[in-house]
Amino acid sequence: MISRPDLLDKRSPEGIEVFQLTDDPALPSCHIYMEAQIFTPDSRYFVLHRSAHAHGSDKDDPRHVYQLCDVETGALAPLTVETGATGPSLSPDGKYLYYFVNETKVNDGRLTLKRVRLDGTERETIVVVDAPLTDRSALAPVMHKARFRPSRIYPLSTISSDGERIIISGFLGDGRHAHAPWGMMVFDIPRVTVALTHYGPSWQNLHPQYCRSLDAEASHDVLIQENHENFIDAQGIEHISHGGLGADIHVLRDDGTNFRNMPWGRDGNEFCQGHQCWIGRSTRAVTSTMTVQPPEWQLIAGRAVPGVWHVGRHTPGGERTDLTRDFPNPQFWHFATDIAGKRFIADGGQAEGGCLYYAHIPDDEDRPLYNFTYLLTPRTSFDGPAHMHPFISPDGATGFFNSDESGTLQAYMIRGLARL
Repeated sequence: MISRPDLLDKRSPEGIEVFQLTDDPALPSCHIYMEAQIFTPDSRYFVLHRSAHAHGSDKDDPRHVYQLCDVETGALAPLTVETGATGPSLSPDGKYLYYFVNETKVNDGRLTLKRVRLDGTERETIVVVDAPLTDRSALAPVMHKARFRPSRIYPLSTISSDGERIIISGFLGDGRHAHAPWGMMVFDIPRVTVALTHYGPSWQNLHPQYCRSLDAEASHDVLIQENHENFIDAQGIEHISHGGLGADIHVLRDDGTNFRNMPWGRDGNEFCQGHQCWIGRSTRAVTSTMTVQPPEWQLIAGRAVPGVWHVGRHTPGGERTDLTRDFPNPQFWHFATDIAGKRFIADGGQAEGGCLYYAHIPDDEDRPLYNFTYLLTPRTSFDGPAHMHPFISPDGATGFFNSDESGTLQAYMIRGLARL
């Protein structure tokens, strides 16, 4: 890794260090998306990828590789060998990388769940999906079960806190009919099975995230995003519609039952930006919103509550906390927390010059974030998929971000956050 003190400035706090983790000028590398479960529990190792962009990779790119990074030394070791590797999740005990090999195409092909030890040994296949999936959703008719072939696999997976179930989503269309559904596939690792438990035409950007709580019941809850108003053609290509009330966020059990609302967005003034995550191991989550008046990008925390679909902020009984109400003119886009739910990192967005902030999460859920600390300006261009996407290690001591300041997208690390 390369020390980069030049990325710090006079506003940066004393004691932090910045390092560039990847440096191939001919090949972009970057971090996995902020919500991905890619850290060992001791915060020593995590996964990033080569020949990728900030929102994923090309499934047909043979140069794309997931790599294990040692936080102490910066050493990188390849973990995947297959073209089409996607959707990585580290097991909660830190022993295995689970990932998918995407060899699908619309209404054909196969999807394979694999795992490998972090030293590169014991690579094995868990489940192969090469035939239509039977609908196991809670809403499926008793006498008729639809059958679907998954394709256009979502680049993020999520693994349950007990390490027994992993979820990924994909397009379920047959290539002939527009507005076909997208669905959530739940892979049961010990039972070596897969179930399609939730689907519909507005789930194309699902962002599935298992609650990281160790409680047996809460560990089945999944945070998901529903994108309304957009049109999906027969090949699964999304055509963005402008206007409407935008996306909303829900929680459901991984068997497709107990569907709930998060009290965010869809009131004509507040719009969900499209990033949210659980706060540590709690059953509370946070999202980024855009408001028309005042023109801000706020961070709003809340809990899932029963309610009618698609009413967002107007869900009866919804409890909300504006975490950025004490921050002048907030412009926050992407963020993450530590596993204890005490520490927080976020970017300031383009309107804020693309800088990073670190903050603390109070125990009192009615209070906003406090002790905001400016870290640095990564000089990320925001051109295309070049986004900072900051996140922190489980212990909250180390931060990570992307930047193309060198001319090619690369992965970076910040040390010394535990002092702040």
